[in-house]
Amino acid sequence: MEYILEFEKPVIELEKKIQELKDSSEDIDLGNELEALETKAQKLRDEIYANLTPWEIVQIARHPKRPHGGEYIQYILDDFHEIHGDRKFSDDESVICGFGYINGQKVAAIAIEKGRKTSDKIKHNFGMMNPEGYRKSLRLMKLAEQFQIPIVTFVDTPGAYPGLGAEERGQSEAIADNLVEMAGLKTPIVSIVIGEGGSGGALGLAIADKVLMLNFSVYSVISPESCASILWADPSMAETAANALQLTSSKSLELGIIDSIINEPVGGAHRDPEYCFDAVKKTLIKELEELKMIDSEKLLEQRYEKFRQIGNQTINFEADS
Repeated sequence: MEYILEFEKPVIELEKKIQELKDSSEDIDLGNELEALETKAQKLRDEIYANLTPWEIVQIARHPKRPHGGEYIQYILDDFHEIHGDRKFSDDESVICGFGYINGQKVAAIAIEKGRKTSDKIKHNFGMMNPEGYRKSLRLMKLAEQFQIPIVTFVDTPGAYPGLGAEERGQSEAIADNLVEMAGLKTPIVSIVIGEGGSGGALGLAIADKVLMLNFSVYSVISPESCASILWADPSMAETAANALQLTSSKSLELGIIDSIINEPVGGAHRDPEYCFDAVKKTLIKELEELKMIDSEKLLEQRYEKFRQIGNQTINFEADS
């Protein structure tokens, strides 16, 4: 079934009319009419996607056809070899870890995977990592550091799994360990938020030299639904929460939380996945080339200062007031 978001309906309906005309105009010349309609559809599409609310961007970030982490690895990396298990408990299939090549450069890649079909979603736990997922990721990152291999992470999660078993196995400690270890890894790290960047579950893979976002992705301390449940005891207030959380890529860039934005096709990555894969690959090649020229000690110093500076403007403003 086609999945259409409410705000997309006007342009989708117009696109369907254009297609119907194309299908029925084999013996009739409707070139001028079709061209006018296509121009109108493009203008309407550009207008809609240039004026999205934060809540509408959340819906695009969660679109069921949006490319997932495993697809980025499949299309961007060559000769990828996956590792499994955290050597302590089990293998967490919500995260894919392994080594491969990007344009001839060997990298350690980590991608959160949500799954597409119902069975896959259950297998990958809807992209919510357990403690063993963070430990598996850290195992890969320590291997990468040992052999001076750059690290690339693809973040797409509503948050770390909040289940009882995860808490019993040390969920918060596993995330905290990743934060500490990533801050001190002596190898370049690039993290890209490709969909949802939710809470500490996302941050556990995003302490990086370069943090990037696709322009229709979101990055936030909490999901809109959880925020609404806490503030108003009403998950239906999620839209209000999303509009207040400043979770869009443009806001994250403005606040210094990320370093740059990778533009998606108009309508989102699911409208043209290959375009998005190419854009991400080109950006990664550029960022990795720049980072590998920096001495490891300087790299650590810059990474430390980068995260120390986040929020400084807000703190200074409050102090002055």
